[in-house]
Amino acid sequence: MDIITVRVQPRSSRPGLEKIGEGEYKARLNSAPEAGRANAELIVLLAEHFGVPRRHIRIIRGASSRLKRVSIERDGP
Repeated sequence: MDIITVRVQPRSSRPGLEKIGEGEYKARLNSAPEAGRANAELIVLLAEHFGVPRRHIRIIRGASSRLKRVSIERDGP
């Protein structure tokens, strides 16, 4: 299991994921931070980037903050 830090920028006109350091990423999201939409979009973005199912991505800290700690469960050794 990997734990990364993600700084989220909601309501971005150019969505995407950018690595800014060792275990640190910046996520630009289309969604507004309302009703969990931005968190849901973040999970989909991370799952696609790391090639894992969405159920393997979990926000462990900062669900209502722009700075989040996220765990990524990878299959295999």
